Amino acid sequence: MLVNQIAVFLENRKGRICEFSKVLKDADVNIQAMSIADTMEYGILRAITDDNAKAIKVLKANGFNVASTDLVGFKVDDKPGEMYKVLQILDDHKINIAYLYSFARAGAAKSVILLKVDDNDETMRILKESGINLIDDNIL
Repeated sequence: MLVNQIAVFLENRKGRICEFSKVLKDADVNIQAMSIADTMEYGILRAITDDNAKAIKVLKANGFNVASTDLVGFKVDDKPGEMYKVLQILDDHKINIAYLYSFARAGAAKSVILLKVDDNDETMRILKESGINLIDDNIL
C-alpha cells in the first residue's frame, strides 16, 4: 500500500523544528513518524501525520514550504536480516530506492519500512509476488 508523506523544507536554524511541531500541535495534527536530513543551509523534514491534508494547509498558512509524495510501505518481523531480505529482492529486480525510513513501536513484533522509489506500482507488485506484507491503512 502507498503511504502519503509530507516533506517540509526548513532553514537550518535554531528553533525551526520546534516551530513546525507547534503549528501542527495548534492544529491538533499528530505526527506519527518523522525523519530529517540536513545540509549546512537547510533541512528536509519528512513526516507522516494523522491528517496530511490538514498538516499541509496549516503549514503553508504559516509560511512553510511543503510538498507531499507517496511511499511504498511494508512490514517485516522486528529481527535481524528481515529488512535485508526485502532490500535484496528489490535489488535483484533493479528497483532504485531514493530513501527509506523505518520505525517500530516498543514491544511490537513488526517494523514498518517506508520506501521512496521510482515506480511505486512495480515495487508493490514485486513485494506482493514475493510474499512481503504490505502495510494496511493502520500503519501505526
